[in-house]
Amino acid sequence: MKKTLKIIGVLLLALILIAACYVAYVFLSFGRIPDNQELEIARLGEVSEERLKIGAGYTAVSYNIGFGAYLPEFSFFMDGGESSWAKSKESVIETVSAACEFVASLEPDFALIQEIDIDATRSYHVDQLELFNAGFVNHDLVFAINYDSPFLMYPLTRPHGASKSGIATYSSYAVTSSLRRSFPISTGISKVLDLDRCYTISRVAVENGKELVIFNLHMSAYGNSDDVREGQVSMLCTDMKKEYEAGNYVLCGGDFNHNLKALVEASEAVLSWAYPFPREGLGEHLMFAIDLFSEEEKAAMWDSCRNADVPYKPESSFVVTVDGFIVSDNIEVVGYENINTGYKLSDHEPVKITFVLK
Repeated sequence: MKKTLKIIGVLLLALILIAACYVAYVFLSFGRIPDNQELEIARLGEVSEERLKIGAGYTAVSYNIGFGAYLPEFSFFMDGGESSWAKSKESVIETVSAACEFVASLEPDFALIQEIDIDATRSYHVDQLELFNAGFVNHDLVFAINYDSPFLMYPLTRPHGASKSGIATYSSYAVTSSLRRSFPISTGISKVLDLDRCYTISRVAVENGKELVIFNLHMSAYGNSDDVREGQVSMLCTDMKKEYEAGNYVLCGGDFNHNLKALVEASEAVLSWAYPFPREGLGEHLMFAIDLFSEEEKAAMWDSCRNADVPYKPESSFVVTVDGFIVSDNIEVVGYENINTGYKLSDHEPVKITFVLK
């Protein structure tokens, strides 16, 4: 009996030591990507050196591709679902390639893509940026790492692993410079779930000497708090206002992880990643393009995201609009659409905006 208890005690001690070493590894591996990081501009073929014209129409598309995993039958463990990996390597390649082909078919002048894995356990280490680049020849590319997480040993049956994932901006016009800004994030234990977040600021010259300043973002989803939300919104709005005050045109798109249809007054009993975006932070010269529609029109608009707690069921899945665009008042919005694909390739849907520089 004593021998059995001794063996059990040794095993328990070993498990405790392993767990302690893992926790130490996670926190020692954590390091924020530097703020105000100048980004490389990659030229993929021939790009127009022409300056953007006043009065001409341009199109931008934003799409969170969900690292090629979120087919309609996929549910994600961090949302309360089952899967921690994509279906297969072949499925990842096929899904990301199809998402790229779909975005390219919309012929955007600017494409803002989020959740692109370049080296992740969950997506079989497929370089998804390489797949997207093949579909966007004759574009300038700006890519920023959103997060580079250590190995997550959960769920134990199939650990989520390590993830290096980012956001890409494609422009058919020459990008003159680009900057990565690091969002404020949680400094507590919840940072294990949502390690790093960022947005990029890319500049395209306009014929009047000003710039179209394109913000591409992916805000926090897991482990966030009121302080994190407020810090991220405040930082973003401050940067956008600075560009507008300099006389530039501001176009901000991406995955806001906020409910863009609801008002803050309707914030009770909402999911943490679908909290209403506080409009008052935008000020008088910036607005969400979706707010150009009436409340009835917004309610009828197809939602850009589904909750992945269960496989997609049109009749019962929770859906919400978290993707979209903010524009400054020197930009005229002439077209706007949350595109309905039936969440065929991602838990998000593409959002398309057509606009004119005033």
